[in-house]
Amino acid sequence: MGTFIIEGGIQLKGEITPQGAKNEALQILCAVLLTPERVTIENIPDIIDVNKLIQLLINFGVKVTHEGTGVYTFQADEVDLTYLTSDQFKVDGRGLRGSIMLVGPLLTRFGKGSIPRPGGDKIGRRRLDTHFEGLIKLGAKFDYNREKHFYSVESDQLIGTDMLLDEASVTGTANIVMAAVLASGTTTIYNAACEPYLQQLCQMLNRMGAQISGIGSNLLTIVGVKELKGTTHRILPDMVEIGSWIGLAAMTKSELTIKDVRWEYLGQIPNVFRKLGLTVEKRGDDIFIPAHKDGYEIQSYIDGSILTVADAPWPGFTPDLLSIVLVVATQARGSVLIHQKMFESRLFFVDKLIDMGAKIILCDPHRASIIGHDFKSKLKGTVLTSPDIRAGISLLIAALSAKGTSTIHNIEQIDRGYERIVERLQLIGAKINRV
Repeated sequence: MGTFIIEGGIQLKGEITPQGAKNEALQILCAVLLTPERVTIENIPDIIDVNKLIQLLINFGVKVTHEGTGVYTFQADEVDLTYLTSDQFKVDGRGLRGSIMLVGPLLTRFGKGSIPRPGGDKIGRRRLDTHFEGLIKLGAKFDYNREKHFYSVESDQLIGTDMLLDEASVTGTANIVMAAVLASGTTTIYNAACEPYLQQLCQMLNRMGAQISGIGSNLLTIVGVKELKGTTHRILPDMVEIGSWIGLAAMTKSELTIKDVRWEYLGQIPNVFRKLGLTVEKRGDDIFIPAHKDGYEIQSYIDGSILTVADAPWPGFTPDLLSIVLVVATQARGSVLIHQKMFESRLFFVDKLIDMGAKIILCDPHRASIIGHDFKSKLKGTVLTSPDIRAGISLLIAALSAKGTSTIHNIEQIDRGYERIVERLQLIGAKINRV
């Protein structure tokens, strides 16, 4: 297992370009199974979770060619379904949360799909009911082997239907959409997720010959087609990484330019950071963050009550950035309440920030109250362990702003979601090394 050694308290400066979006890549890569023709994907991030999924596709017999930096072609014309029942698949599929989205494409094109209960972040329960309830409504027969924790679905032909999802699950919506595009008849999905990454998936499928309307809304209509063709698709910049670099600039009082961010897809992200008192400036398609030499002050509500930052389905604020917001608030002027609604274990990393000197009250598993230091008292370097991707990058940002040297263990969690992070941070002046 690797470790980061970080010398904190150094002001950074320069430009940083966000990687391709991890959460979009996981959806898009699963969709290549829907056609026997070649699909070219650009801007694929070189991170552990994505590389694991590419290896899964290779194990299925998908022909994968690395064309250049971030560019791959995929051709699923000779898929080996025996891999589904192999012991190796039970191991490989369990190691990646995104592997669940293989089920919809396999089911609709080949008549069966299976997956072991996926792993991933230890941030709380992440149920799969929405995925399988949607597939069952399309006509799939469902089986769950409780002893082996193995899910299976089968169908000779999926049939379009109307459904109301019990939650606006992004991966659940993606799985159902990919299954419905080759179903017979018309499917409507109400309370569908409408995140930019899901919009990207739907637009890619339409270029392949699917008939999906309502893209960007919570009501999708899908007219099934008999086959899909190949296409070329470019993955969006990772909005969570963009938010991470905004937080890094604020905590280190650094002047940073974040390049080519696709502003039209950032939603609430700039506004939430502005409510924390940050200057987030639009320069063309870049974000410019000036050095906050005098700190930053959290806004109150109009009636003077304390600001609450909470996660919500798109176009609400993404839960993946609440950990970053929490860290940024530790050095603000004023107080804020962070309300993490989705995952009951995601805020447990705050004990490590408290050890570094942050003033945080963990009200319950979902809420934390932060009293900012206004940079009058710096966080102190210490030994940390990364519990998950987003908490890991938040602790890294805290360490880069802290006084003294910090050590972060279990950095594989950070590597799961952030590409070449040491090299990229070193280019803007950070003193960080991988051991």
